[in-house]
Amino acid sequence: MRRDFTFFVFLLSFFLICCESGGSKKDGLFWSGRDSYGREVSLSREPQRIISLSPCVTEILFMLGSEGKLVGISDFCNYPAGTDTIPHVGGLLDINVEALCALQPDVLLVGSIVSPEVVEQFERVGVPVFIIKAESSIEDIYAAVGVVGDIVGRKDSAEALNVRLKREIEAVRASQQHADTAARPSVYYVVGFGEAGDFTAPANSHINEIISLAGGRNIGETLSTWSVSREFLFESDPDIIIVRKEDAEAFARTQPYTSLRAVRSGHIYPIESGWIDIVTPRNMNAVRFIAEKCAEVKGN
Repeated sequence: MRRDFTFFVFLLSFFLICCESGGSKKDGLFWSGRDSYGREVSLSREPQRIISLSPCVTEILFMLGSEGKLVGISDFCNYPAGTDTIPHVGGLLDINVEALCALQPDVLLVGSIVSPEVVEQFERVGVPVFIIKAESSIEDIYAAVGVVGDIVGRKDSAEALNVRLKREIEAVRASQQHADTAARPSVYYVVGFGEAGDFTAPANSHINEIISLAGGRNIGETLSTWSVSREFLFESDPDIIIVRKEDAEAFARTQPYTSLRAVRSGHIYPIESGWIDIVTPRNMNAVRFIAEKCAEVKGN
């Protein structure tokens, strides 16, 4: 059967983040920068009360040690553990504007899924809103870390975090530099399945990049959309299937997927959705996890 997560993954790109241009300090202002809607957003002082409607922004704020400034988060912001003590203001499509405004935020950090009309609602009550554009590369995290660090006054910490993230990614790239491309196991990431259709990560997705970095070959690397035909799936007959933990059991026992070689051979591996579905520093966990499974399959 198809899970509600299919819809979420079609929206996953809205959680992925990258600022189009850096911010800066100007006379009389703490910070000013242009967001993804092309709006110039200015902060007169360092924000002490922040609401984040992006799981990735929330995670970065924790990594920068600025989680104490979070006074509200979206229902999708469930990592790390400390998020369970922060008030929730709704999802992306059902934001509780009244509850949000009652928290008196200094700035609201949101993804581009939020419509200009909703942004205008916030601005009418005097809440500065910074829109963060959706992107499809895990390296877009660098820009996100940089702009969030600027906004919260943690520029040095942000730069140090980016240095560490870049080193991790470059180390993985270096380890795959001399790998035989033809010998890479084929990998199928299950985005959605069942009566409503089958879906996987296409070429222009960060998930495709994750699989490639891990030493696998994404069967969706030639696709331009998330939808995949049943015929294509069975012709590809992947060596490895990666599926969210919450979907793994149902997928493995649902026909006709039980006939796939990876299911029959036990090469179906549950993964934490937060590692792979959105651009986040935790993408490196997904890279390491899939690399481990690729190595196991190649060793058999």
